[in-house]
Amino acid sequence: MRPPGITATRRFLTRILVIWAVEFVAMILFGRFYPGMQLGGPAAAIIGVVVISLLNALLWPFLTYLFIPFAVFTLGFFTVLLNGLIIYVAQALVPGFTVDSFVSAVVVAIGLSLLTTILSSIITIDDDSAYYRNVINRRMKRVKHAARTDVPGVLFLEIDGLAEAVLLKAVADGYMPTLARWIGEGSHRLHGWECDLSSQTSASQAGILHGDNHGIVAFRWYDRERGRIMASSDSSVLKILEEERSNGNGLLVQNGASRSNMFSGDAPSVMFTGSTLRDLSRLHAKDFYAFFMSPYNFSRTVILSIGEIILEKYQFWKARRDDVRPRLGRDVRGGLYPLVRAVMAVFLRDLTAYTLIGDMYAGVSSAYATFSGYDEVSHHSGVESHDALRTLSRIDRKFARLEKASRGAPRPYRFVVLSDHGQCNGETFKQRYGTTLEGLVQTLVADRSTVRGGIGTDEDWGHINAFLTETIHHQRSAMASPVRNAVRRRITQEGRVVLGPEADPLKRTVLSEAGKEIIVLASGNLGMVYFPQWGERLTAERIEELYPGLLAGLAGHEGIGFLMVDTEERGPVVIGSTGTHHLGDGAVEGEDPLTVYGPNAASHLLRTDGFRSVPDILVVSLCVPERNEVAAFEELIGSHGGLGGEQARPFILAPAGWTADGAGLVGAEAVYRTFKGWLGEGREGVA
Repeated sequence: MRPPGITATRRFLTRILVIWAVEFVAMILFGRFYPGMQLGGPAAAIIGVVVISLLNALLWPFLTYLFIPFAVFTLGFFTVLLNGLIIYVAQALVPGFTVDSFVSAVVVAIGLSLLTTILSSIITIDDDSAYYRNVINRRMKRVKHAARTDVPGVLFLEIDGLAEAVLLKAVADGYMPTLARWIGEGSHRLHGWECDLSSQTSASQAGILHGDNHGIVAFRWYDRERGRIMASSDSSVLKILEEERSNGNGLLVQNGASRSNMFSGDAPSVMFTGSTLRDLSRLHAKDFYAFFMSPYNFSRTVILSIGEIILEKYQFWKARRDDVRPRLGRDVRGGLYPLVRAVMAVFLRDLTAYTLIGDMYAGVSSAYATFSGYDEVSHHSGVESHDALRTLSRIDRKFARLEKASRGAPRPYRFVVLSDHGQCNGETFKQRYGTTLEGLVQTLVADRSTVRGGIGTDEDWGHINAFLTETIHHQRSAMASPVRNAVRRRITQEGRVVLGPEADPLKRTVLSEAGKEIIVLASGNLGMVYFPQWGERLTAERIEELYPGLLAGLAGHEGIGFLMVDTEERGPVVIGSTGTHHLGDGAVEGEDPLTVYGPNAASHLLRTDGFRSVPDILVVSLCVPERNEVAAFEELIGSHGGLGGEQARPFILAPAGWTADGAGLVGAEAVYRTFKGWLGEGREGVA
C-alpha cells in the first residue's frame, strides 16, 4: 500500500501543476489580447507563471502584514494593487515578459485573476481546501487545539430570509445541488417551522440562540421606558438585548463559535457578531487574517465582488428593459446598493465560509453562522427572481466546500441548514397607493400632530458596520488605526461605526427626541404607530378622542389588512374593514380580519400585545396568500417582518436521525429547545 504521506504529496504537486497550467493558459490569452503586456513566447509565459508563484510565496506574507489595513478597509480592492506590484516585479525578472507601466501591471493582475477564476471554476479546482489542509491544519496541530474525538460537532448554517417553499423550488430547479443531494440520499430531512411576529432576524436569532425573544417587537421599534428607537442594526441595542436575555445557557455556550450573527448564543469565540463587538476577550481573528494570506483565494473573492457589482448593474438594466413587475427604482437599487450587495453576497459569504473551515480544523463543538446574500438580493430583485436564486447557488457551493473540508477535521461534523424567516413578494405600499404609511397617518391626523417616519430597515448595513466596528477595536491588529482614522466621522460616542441609512445624525436626534410627534415605523408589512408624548400605550377610545377618524381611516384603507389596538373594556382587538376579532375571548364580529394570515395569527398577536413596547396601533398590510403577496411599508419588493404568506414559514434541514416536532415548532424559542437537545445527549446517539 502506498504510504499516505506520499499520496498527499503527489496530490499537492499535481494540484500545483494543474494551477500553473491554468495560469499559463490565462497568461497566453491575456498576452494575445491586451496591448499593454508583451510575451516573447510560451517559454516566457511558463517562466513568468513560476516567478509570479515564487514571488507570491516569498513576498505576499510580508506585503499582507504591511498593507492588510488597507486591504480590509477597501474590502480587498487594495489587494489588486499588491497583485499588480507582484506582476510588475516579475516582468522585470523574466526575459520576454514586459508590461509598459504599473497601471498595465494592475490591469494584467485583474485579468489574470479573472481568467484564472473562470478556468479554475470550469475544471473545479478546489484551492480553498488545499489552502486550509496545508496551512490551517498544521497551525491547529501546533497549538494543540485540535484533539481528535469521535463525538460529532454541529455547524448551524443559516440562510437569511429563505422560505421553505422557495428552498424547495431552488432544489427542484437545480440551484442547490448540494442540498438536493443530501435530501435525495436521505442523509438529511426537511422540517418546516413557524417564526414569531415579527418575522425578522433579530427576533428569530434571539429566540434560536438564547431561547428568549420576548419583547422584540420588530426590526426597529420605539421603547417607551428608554424613550428611544431600538434598531436591530445598532450594535449597542443588540448588546442590551443580549444582556437582557443571556442566562449562560445559550445555544453555543459549550466551546461554540458565533460567525456573522446578531447574537452570540453565549459562544466563547465570536466574529462579526453584533451584540459582542467590544468584547475582545471572545474575538476570534486567526482565520480572519488567514483569509488575507492566500493571494489566489483572496484575489478571486475581490474579482467575484467586482463581478457582482457589474452583475447587479446588468440585472437592474434588464429588469427595466423587460418592464419586470414589481420593480424598485434607481433611488433604491442605485447609489451604494451594488457595493452593499457585493459585500453581502460575496465578500462576507467567503470570509464566513473560510472562518468556519478554520473552526472545524480547530475542533469546535458547534458553530452558528449567517449567510445573508439571498436576503439582500431578494429584497431588491424579488423572492423567486433568478437574481436571488443565483445567490442561493453560490451559497450552496460554500456548503459543499464546508462538507469537503470537514473530512480533514479532527472530529466528524454534522450540518444543519436553516432559515430564520421567509419573505413575501409584491409592490410596496407606496408603489400601489402613492403614499407611505407615515404619509397616510399624517393625512388622517391633519395638522393635529407632526408624523415622523422611521429610518428604512436595512439590516445588511448592520453587518458592514459590525465588520468595521470590530476592526477598529481589535487592539492587536495593525489595521485598527488606519480604519479608525478613515471612519472617524462615523464613530459614535459608544465607539460604534455607523454607516448607511442610520448614519444621519438628524434622523437619530428627531426620533430620540420625538416629544409630541407621532412616530411611525415599519418592518416589512408590519407598521407601528406610537404616541410617545403620553408615555404609555393609548387605548382605542383615547386615540379616537385625540385623533377622530384615524382608526377608521387606517382600517378602511384597501392596502391595510387590519389594525391591533387596546380597548378599555375588552382588551386587545383586531379591526379590519369588515369585521373585528377580540383577542381576549376569540369573539369575531362580522368577517374575521385574520382569516388569510394563518391559523396562529391570533396567538402571535396576543403574545405581542403583552410586550412592554407594543405599539399604540399595530398595522399589518393586505395579504394575498395564494400569491405570497403583501404590500410592504418600506421600499422592498421582497419583504418580511409582519404576518401573512411565506415570510413566517422558514425551514430546518437536519440529519435524518434527528427528530423535530414539526407541528410544535412554532416560534424561535421552540427551535432553541430542539437544537439544545441535538447538542446534548441526543447528538451522540445519531453519530
